[in-house]
Amino acid sequence: MHLSAAEGLPVRQAVPALRAALDEHGAAVLAAPPGTGKTTLVPLALAGLALAQGQGTPPAPGRVLVLEPRRLAARAAARRMAWLLGERVGGRVGVTVRGETRPGSRVEVVTTGVVLQRLQSDPELDGVGTVILDECHERHLDADTALAFLLDVRAALRPDLRLVAASATADTGPWSRLLGGAPVVETAAALHPVETVWAPPPRPLPPPHGMRVDPGFLAHVAATARRALAERDGDVLCFLPGVGEIARVAGLLSGAPAEILQIHGQAPGRVQDEVLAPASRRRIVLATSVAESSLTVPGVRAVVDSGLAREPRTDHARGLGSLTTVRASRATADQRAGRAGREAPGAVYRCWTQAEHDRLPARPRPEIELADLTGFALQAACWGDPGATGLALPDPPPAAAMDAARSTLHALGALRDGRATDRGRRLARVGLHPRLARALLDGAPRVGARDAAQIGAAAPRAGRRSAPRGGAARHAGAAAHRVDRAAMDRR
Repeated sequence: MHLSAAEGLPVRQAVPALRAALDEHGAAVLAAPPGTGKTTLVPLALAGLALAQGQGTPPAPGRVLVLEPRRLAARAAARRMAWLLGERVGGRVGVTVRGETRPGSRVEVVTTGVVLQRLQSDPELDGVGTVILDECHERHLDADTALAFLLDVRAALRPDLRLVAASATADTGPWSRLLGGAPVVETAAALHPVETVWAPPPRPLPPPHGMRVDPGFLAHVAATARRALAERDGDVLCFLPGVGEIARVAGLLSGAPAEILQIHGQAPGRVQDEVLAPASRRRIVLATSVAESSLTVPGVRAVVDSGLAREPRTDHARGLGSLTTVRASRATADQRAGRAGREAPGAVYRCWTQAEHDRLPARPRPEIELADLTGFALQAACWGDPGATGLALPDPPPAAAMDAARSTLHALGALRDGRATDRGRRLARVGLHPRLARALLDGAPRVGARDAAQIGAAAPRAGRRSAPRGGAARHAGAAAHRVDRAAMDRR
């Protein structure tokens, strides 16, 4: 087993206080910067698989459910925990994400989207004793919704359910208040010093517009990655906003004296494993925001930050959510920079000026303020709170966005008199935007569930040049199964 080395991580010092907080209050907030072990060591400790609690002190009852905002992070966390125990995923540690189900007997890592589906069908979470909401500081809409639903479950059905909100930042006040004044347990950062190198383009370039990033700026990012490789030891981790930009920069780095790896939510499992394992030769790892806090890429001594990120917006022309490229916040920049100091002193090359940095927003806006809320409104209606007025959310949904969402749901036949209809519940079970779910359910009898699922998987990416060709088919089997199941409910 590899557990003995991991038990020396900084979060070890916080585990006794975390256990005490859960025993006394049933809830706690864990503030632990990246690299301290919160994602892997804490779930094992709470499940009684690591950091012995002391003679005669049993582990908490029930399985530990770990919620991750992304499939890639969920898979990586499960693999890491199983590796620490000397096992394969599916033993004591399992994972459930879209298209993959390998439950664990003691710890299960799931995406927030999966747990929302599970809560609708099994709100008591039978067999689960503790839920850890990892990376709650990222403020994804599904994560905020899952926490609100879990608070309802704890208040009405499962007062014994223990909740941990785990954040990589020190901004813990809102989470403590949501959890009824739960204690905050803090872990010191495990970072080495990180030098900041300001590396703006030699001449001003057009700002990003929509999904488009100026090719000249991407050429500058690639040149900066080559510079970091020449000036620093170890591997280089380069942050870019999306898959298309990663592919373009990878092409520009052809011939560099290092292996070029691309990590994002659609990357094959083989590539994910390669990125997360130590390497014998130097690497330049091109990554989206998935590598900001959820994943540890070993060997990194330099970070190149494009300073760009993707945020959700509502595409009113299509009536669907879309993504747009924006300047990253200062908090995001700090998260990215910290990846250079995980194992040794490092450096971050920021592709903008210090004056520009001082004008950046302090932190990213919560997704609930920006995104199309049609899917959220349907989840809330199926939960029994169509207006989401009774949900304990960190931020309330904007009234205009909720009105537009409910109007769409009424037009789809998913709501009637403000309540979810049978059709609406079937749409929610498909796991896609309600417009696409309606098209799938109506189209499946004509073209077959698998063909309908492939069309539905491709539709959200329509018009995005960064979409990989194989992405639509990858999860078609799972989507087809959900369509078939929803169709069976109709009979």
